[in-house]
Amino acid sequence: MKKDLPVNVVEDVAMAVVLVDESPEVKNWTVYLINLKQESITNVLISSKGYGEKDGKPVKTSVLRHFLGDMPAQSFNSVEGIDTEVFGLTNEYWLSYYINGTIYDKKFIFLPESIVDENLIKIPLVNKPGVMIK
Repeated sequence: MKKDLPVNVVEDVAMAVVLVDESPEVKNWTVYLINLKQESITNVLISSKGYGEKDGKPVKTSVLRHFLGDMPAQSFNSVEGIDTEVFGLTNEYWLSYYINGTIYDKKFIFLPESIVDENLIKIPLVNKPGVMIK
């Protein structure tokens, strides 16, 4: 039965953890969804959660759901602010959206300690430093 389902491949859509503001005391980070497609995507829904170990104990964050609505071609939208305290956890974002009535979904996973200065790039469209998964 699973073999009968269509394979709807997600392309030209990315999730990025972006450094939006920085002062000597604190860095402010935001998670963005980036639509690099030449067409809009509709009914965008993202669920986010974090999990892993901290100080030798299992840790789970709350599951949050974000409805972004419709996103035009070549655009980006803020999903949520993210605290540096959870950078040591696995941060998972499950994206679902529609194009012409067809549903697409993909899981983006930022591994523990992957959001570090050495991995920063200039994020397309946002034009700020961050870590992106495409």
